[in-house]
Amino acid sequence: MKYTGKLTIALLVLALCALPLSGCAESAPSSAGSQPAELVQTVAASSEDSDDSWDPSDAVKITLNGTSATAEGTGVSVSGTTVTITQAGTYQVSGQLDDGQIVVDAGKDDLVRLVLNGASITCSHSAGIYAKQAGKTVLILAEGTQNAVTDGSEYLYPDGGDEPDAAIFAKDDLTITGQGQLAVTGNFHNGIGSKDNLIVTAGNLSVQAVNDGLRGRDSVSIVDGNFAIESGGDGIKSNNDEDTSKGWIRLDGGTYQITAGNDGIQAETSLTVTGGTYTIVAGGGSANAAVQGGDFGQNPGGMGGPSVRPEGDMRDDRGGTPPEFEGGPAGAQQPIPTAVTFSVTDTADGSNQSDSYKGIKSGTGMTISGGSFSIDAADDAVHTNGDLTVEDGNFTISTGDDGFHADGALAINGGSIRINTSYEGLEGATVEINGGDIHLTASDDGINAAGGSDGNTGRTDTFRTGSGNYIRITSGFVLVDASGDGLDSNGALYLDGGTVLINGPTSGGNSAIDYDGVCEITGGVLAAAGSADMAQSPSDSSTQSSLMVNFTQVQEAGTLVNLSDAQGNTLLTFAPSKSFQNIVISTPDLTQGASYQLSTGGSCDGEADGGYYGASAYSGGTKLSDITLSAAVTRVAQDGTAMTGSMGGGMMGGGRGQGGFPNGERPGRGAAPGDAAAPGR
Repeated sequence: MKYTGKLTIALLVLALCALPLSGCAESAPSSAGSQPAELVQTVAASSEDSDDSWDPSDAVKITLNGTSATAEGTGVSVSGTTVTITQAGTYQVSGQLDDGQIVVDAGKDDLVRLVLNGASITCSHSAGIYAKQAGKTVLILAEGTQNAVTDGSEYLYPDGGDEPDAAIFAKDDLTITGQGQLAVTGNFHNGIGSKDNLIVTAGNLSVQAVNDGLRGRDSVSIVDGNFAIESGGDGIKSNNDEDTSKGWIRLDGGTYQITAGNDGIQAETSLTVTGGTYTIVAGGGSANAAVQGGDFGQNPGGMGGPSVRPEGDMRDDRGGTPPEFEGGPAGAQQPIPTAVTFSVTDTADGSNQSDSYKGIKSGTGMTISGGSFSIDAADDAVHTNGDLTVEDGNFTISTGDDGFHADGALAINGGSIRINTSYEGLEGATVEINGGDIHLTASDDGINAAGGSDGNTGRTDTFRTGSGNYIRITSGFVLVDASGDGLDSNGALYLDGGTVLINGPTSGGNSAIDYDGVCEITGGVLAAAGSADMAQSPSDSSTQSSLMVNFTQVQEAGTLVNLSDAQGNTLLTFAPSKSFQNIVISTPDLTQGASYQLSTGGSCDGEADGGYYGASAYSGGTKLSDITLSAAVTRVAQDGTAMTGSMGGGMMGGGRGQGGFPNGERPGRGAAPGDAAAPGR
């Protein structure tokens, strides 16, 4: 039988959109920016990819008998403990093979269906299953069965070369489907590998490997299944770096428990996730971000990680012993590796060679439109060297570096994001938030456009140079707890909508909002509290009014700040979670020329969301002053007297550096760094 038919799998990859270069003044952005282009990639796939049905009466029966094997039918030969399949067809394998191999060496267009029906295969010198040639090999895990494939720690290559290199290995396309269980132990290198495309449509897989758990060189596409992966290298990987149309991963569903010595999931080019449940521990987790013998983050931006690597039982060299792994049904909770220490590894030319310890990583772009993610990573939780778009999903993240990092444009359009631990929460050359519910905690900047120091190295992240950088928030709920700057843009800052709450720095040197060009507010709610020394206010070019208040003394964490109109109707009440001496407030209800009452303390009805009570009833506070908004941005002390001059480099608004965009054009929504300006609105 010939392998025929194609299933087209579309992969969305963000395209470059318009963005101008640096200038000084900005105009309003386009309200509808350019949309990402769609790059369609196809995988030659048969309807057999999801068909796990088979008829025992039509299948060639292969029986494994410990130190021997037998076959009933044509298209298969047995030599000692080596079973070789030579033509298309369906083959049923059952029994135990103590030290042998199933080899598929069929026609280059043949479809070989291998039904694992209670099969246990061990090979001490090579792959347990080796698909040497076929159009495609499909492994069907018979329902209700347990199957296992184990290789040895050393391979023999009588014909030279370096293949196979996984316990289950295919030189051509490999598909896994069915409702049974498969336990794979890769003692030599990888667990399951394909030199072309790896497709999984169903199955319960437990994989432990010295290096990568699942690897498809040209692509990995997973529709569904349960996966428990423990690997010394990457959990799931596609690594073709010679063809830009390959090396991608698409995940449409499944349940994943991944504990990886390096990256949890890594695509050389693009990565698309539309669904699934993911629990990922990478590089020992965020607790392993502490470094010994070197600084964290010396290889910023790129596909690598911090210039440190774990030393211990995690291996990415061929040969050795995989991490200890208790078997059982795939998808069950797996043990987290013991803590590893970090140290710098120098190459012969004196440069630092680094491994990568990211949760999810891609080389050219990433789109996430659904799924549930629990990620604990020593380095970035979600990282791409290109553009990153999050349309939806539920994320719980602890990371030793960035929560979400894009070397290009980072856009969050929806989803629920909880970043419990990070160095910086969101980082990109540009950052756009157009929806979602985001709560993040950062030891440095909460949201950062275009870099800054990564870790404690003092080095800067590598972004596209000569670009206009900005942060733009149009919708959603954003709660930031940052020890550095709350919002930090190396260019402009635009607040067009949504609710933005910032619990900023408690000491000087940082501010709740920090920008180098302009900070224009045209809509939404802003309550940004922090220290006073370097505090910046919004720009006078804003079309929505705002108020900056500097307090005489530091206010205790949890102190209510209330702003009411002249009749005592509450506009906003906010209780910062950390001590503060400065606050910036902006709501659509503020009107230039109107008077407002500023109070602290007291109590507020209702439940707070991140310390924000909105317009809930307020009582019992201490009135500090009556304030008349005299301009688009009114800057006062707590007694209502105007502040003049500039404290700490930014009190009066305006940037601390050079920023902005050429020709006075503010970038359109969705514009990518380095491109021409989108039409203004």
